[in-house]
Amino acid sequence: MLGILLRLLPFWVREPLLIAVGSVLGVRIMYLAARDHAPVAAGLGVLFLGFTALRIHAVVRALRARRNPSPPTSAGGAAVDAADQTHTGFEPQAQTHVQPQPQPQPQAGAGPRLGPAPAPAPAPAPAPAPAKNEPNAWGQAVAAVALVGALAAALWVAPRFMPSDADADTAQPASCPDASHEKLPKAYQRTPRPVTGEELCKALNRPDLAQLLGTPGEIAVSASGTDNTAALTDGKVAEPEGEVTFDTYTVNVSATYNDLSTAQYVKLMKFGDERDVKTLTVLGRPAVFFSDHTMKFEINLGGGSSGGPVEQGPLARTLSVALDRKDRGGSCDITVWSTSGALPDDSALLDIAEKVLPAIPERSAR
Repeated sequence: MLGILLRLLPFWVREPLLIAVGSVLGVRIMYLAARDHAPVAAGLGVLFLGFTALRIHAVVRALRARRNPSPPTSAGGAAVDAADQTHTGFEPQAQTHVQPQPQPQPQAGAGPRLGPAPAPAPAPAPAPAPAKNEPNAWGQAVAAVALVGALAAALWVAPRFMPSDADADTAQPASCPDASHEKLPKAYQRTPRPVTGEELCKALNRPDLAQLLGTPGEIAVSASGTDNTAALTDGKVAEPEGEVTFDTYTVNVSATYNDLSTAQYVKLMKFGDERDVKTLTVLGRPAVFFSDHTMKFEINLGGGSSGGPVEQGPLARTLSVALDRKDRGGSCDITVWSTSGALPDDSALLDIAEKVLPAIPERSAR
């Protein structure tokens, strides 16, 4: 297709275009070959430069032909050379043309004229057709070179205004999905001013979240929010969740709208498997630190068995904060874990809680 298009172009457009492209490619390939010490690339560059030299030679010959046009040809097709118009001792016999003698006109009243009729006068020769204006070769060449220069400038400037693939990846971290069209469970209608999973996701998915975790170079791989209900409550307790995943850590924030206070929850921990229990106050609210193992299970999507058994996953660190200062019930849990088992400092969870808790309305008196 490209060859057909090049053949359709006029000579004074096609040849300068090929010269410009061939010279640019040849010089660029030769530079890369010299820098990388690649003999194959050097041979390819020489090939492009040789092709360009042939095109330049063709253009030079065409320009010389236009400057020194060939001598005019006679009607029979033989060229008449001015240098050969010398006397050689033989002069061709000039051809004469006998003009017809005018005949006397008959006088008025005279009888019929005897004799042959006069020969008709020769028809005038047709006027030569005006010569057509040929296109300016230099103008076409300059236009072709200007076109190539404009295309090269556009290709050179375009990457500066168009983001590369790496820039697009780093500039587009995971965002929370839009769940405004989803209908909330009935438990959210019975709860005064409940927060939704989408709101928790947006409050957690902050630009500085990775820096708070101690991994400032990471970006969010995934972000999600769900409007769940608490387990073993028959769907009567709202428990929205928001989760953001990085390459190193995964952070989960949940709000449980039950009647269990933080003080009661600390007492129940004595009968559980929680470790490193530590009570404190966060933004004037009762809070508690504790550690527990996550659950690990596999789901087989290929058919056959449903998956492997539920196993103990890596250790997770949780900061549970009461939903109001008077600890009337309910809590906001901020949990972090990693597949490697490594955990950030407790100060990271405190920093995250100070950023997320203002987005959750305090629970009012019932």
